Amino acid sequence: MTDESDPGSAGAGAADGDVTGGAEGDTGRPGRHEATTVHATGGPKNSLQHWLEARNPLVVCLNYAVIVLARIAPSLRLKSWLLRRIGVTVGEGVSWGLESTPDVFWPELITVEDHAIVGYDATLLCHEFLQDEYRTGEIVVRERAMIGAGAIVLPGVEIGAGAQVAANSLVTEDVPPETTVAGVPAEEV
Repeated sequence: MTDESDPGSAGAGAADGDVTGGAEGDTGRPGRHEATTVHATGGPKNSLQHWLEARNPLVVCLNYAVIVLARIAPSLRLKSWLLRRIGVTVGEGVSWGLESTPDVFWPELITVEDHAIVGYDATLLCHEFLQDEYRTGEIVVRERAMIGAGAIVLPGVEIGAGAQVAANSLVTEDVPPETTVAGVPAEEV
C-alpha cells in the first residue's frame, strides 16, 4: 500500500525535501529520531492541519474502520488477518490484546514478528505530528517480544527479540533483545 511518491512512505527521502539523520545509538542502529523521516510543513498551522496532504483521507478512513474491528475482535487470528489487509506485517502466532491500536495513518510501517504479544490497549505509533513538521518511522517488534497493556511505542523504535515492555510505559528508544523496560520514558529495569 506504500507508494514511493507518497510523502509518508518509508521510501520517501531527501529527494522529497525530507531530512533523515545519521547518528547511531548503542545498538548500531540509528537512534529513534535518526530512524524517522522528517516531513516539513509550511505556514502558520501546526503539522496535523496538513494531514490531508500527507495521506489520502479515504485510506485513513479505511484503516480506521479495519483497526476498530481488529481492536474489538475476540479472535487473534481474525485480528492478524484484518491488520495484514491494511499493510501491517504480522508474523505467525502474534497475539494482539483487546483494544491494541496500530498506527491509523501509516500501518504499513509496522512489523510484528512471530509469537510477539501486543498487550491490551497498547499503541504503536509510526507518526508524530509536531508544530512545523511531522515524522514517520518504522516500528519493529521482534520475535517473542512483549508489549504490556497501555504501553505506547513511538516511531523509529525496535523492540528486540524476547524483550519486555512493562504496562503503561512510553518507549522512546530501541529496546535491546532479552531486556525489560518500564516507565515514562521506558528505561531498563
